[in-house]
Amino acid sequence: NSSESHNCAKSILTSDRLQIVVTLSEFFNETWEAANCANCLKNNSEGLSNSTVEFLDLFNKSLTCFEHNLQGQTVYLSPNNYTEVCKNCNETYKMLNDLYNNLQRMNRQGGESGHSAHLCIDVEDAMNITRKLWSRAFNCSVPCSDTVPVIAVSSFILFLPIVFYLSSFLHSKQKKRILILPKRIQSNASLVNIQEKYS
Repeated sequence: NSSESHNCAKSILTSDRLQIVVTLSEFFNETWEAANCANCLKNNSEGLSNSTVEFLDLFNKSLTCFEHNLQGQTVYLSPNNYTEVCKNCNETYKMLNDLYNNLQRMNRQGGESGHSAHLCIDVEDAMNITRKLWSRAFNCSVPCSDTVPVIAVSSFILFLPIVFYLSSFLHSKQKKRILILPKRIQSNASLVNIQEKYS
């Protein structure tokens, strides 16, 4: 009845003792906000953003690559030997990881969705799954290109004190020590003898 002062929708939503509709609505709204779901959508929320679609496409390609290279290997290889997966899927994984890092960088600046803070939970979970498979399950690790220079510089720094002390020893003049015996005071008994002589 429109003549009544209170809102009809509010009356329907809060009609039961538990207010289940209101509770569920608040729960879903809080979940949507906590998961940053809006960051996966375009500004007007008409669909997934282009970057999200591109990421999910690369994610699916990575999982397909993992599955394709695992077929027939589990029988012949030990559980820790996944060299085929690491070798054949390295490029796809690297592209996915680079895209994720770019999305994070873009998202801090406002991004495609117009929202800042974290990426949406779907993208973050997908990347977490991929990284866990890559590093823990398949034990694929990319060797660090900086290893040789770091070892060389560290060795040089550790070797410097040895060079310093060795050069200091070789270039210093070795002086012979001359021992000078100190004059000692004669004992009281000898002084008494001297005095007796002269008296």
